[in-house]
Amino acid sequence: MDEGQWPAVRDLLEQAFGRRTEAHWESTAERVRPATAAGRQFGVFEGDRLVGTALIHDMTQWWYGRPVSMGGIGGVAVAPDARGRGIGRALMTGVLERCAALGYALSMLYPATTPLYRSLGWEHAGALHKAALPAEALRTVRAEPVEVRRAGPADAAEVVRTIGRVHRDAGHCGPVGWDEERWRGTLAGSDYFYLAGDGFLHYRWGEGNGSLEVKKLVAASERTSRGLWALVGSGSSVARTVHADVAPHDPVFWMLRERQSEEVHRDRWMLRTVDAPKAIQDRGFPAGVSAEVPLIVEDAQLSANAGAWRLIVKGGEGRLERAAAEPGAVRLRAGGLAALYAGVPASTLRAAGLLDGDAPELDAVFAADPFALDFF
Repeated sequence: MDEGQWPAVRDLLEQAFGRRTEAHWESTAERVRPATAAGRQFGVFEGDRLVGTALIHDMTQWWYGRPVSMGGIGGVAVAPDARGRGIGRALMTGVLERCAALGYALSMLYPATTPLYRSLGWEHAGALHKAALPAEALRTVRAEPVEVRRAGPADAAEVVRTIGRVHRDAGHCGPVGWDEERWRGTLAGSDYFYLAGDGFLHYRWGEGNGSLEVKKLVAASERTSRGLWALVGSGSSVARTVHADVAPHDPVFWMLRERQSEEVHRDRWMLRTVDAPKAIQDRGFPAGVSAEVPLIVEDAQLSANAGAWRLIVKGGEGRLERAAAEPGAVRLRAGGLAALYAGVPASTLRAAGLLDGDAPELDAVFAADPFALDFF
């Protein structure tokens, strides 16, 4: 689809997800413009009428400290009166084929409903964790002064480098990476952005100014992490609560003076392997783990992934090599491979019917606690 069809897309998205402000739609149109120009906005039509739409974001996703190419699927909607007729399935089948043609190793999405995506090979993998923290507790975080500066569109390249450095050095699994163009648009907004030497903070006021929302806070050092959280906590004279997108084991939980319980909401996301050999090759693995495991992959949608393979992992590197089918090979459906890739234990996948066979070393190979810091 092209930019001139945006009004029809907007109308369909409003029918699917509810009314939004004019400012919201203006910013959304600006964010999706590069994807539309690159041929990554899709539509299903009945005659001249748009009845289904979806978008592919050009992204990377960090796995054990390495960026893997990923098509992030968003804005999936079908007109209410056209549902139940296979339009969603046709749309997502085409989107998946396009992801493969564009060379993505992986695809990720936040599901509004699970069965459709699961039937096409996406599977639950990780979550976006939203924690509610007392602003006063953050104000009391012990911190030394940290030099920070406000960031703007001209800092897009540095923001990308800083965020990437944190995810790489920490060996994170799951966070997504946006390109400089997307960050330039984000940094031009009215939220608050701060850069430190080895950290980045993005936050804003919540509705009614009674709370603060931390959209992203990453830091490579303890000093910077404490300093940025203390900066957020300095708003406690007005805000009572801080709603923050965090890692499940975010350092902030261990910085708080008191911690008895916490409120954490999880938005689940799903993952799919689009190019299985590339996804394995580009992913990082624990340096001390070595394994060779025969696999058989069932993938009805992407035949290039299907068949017999040998998974070889050594020295932090991995690869999938074509092989003859072996007795005792671990058999995986497409969704099972995606979930295993994300660190879901083999015993869980076996109990859920997504994996057949036994190879205990798989849990050590794919060990991960995936999370996201971005919703799209």
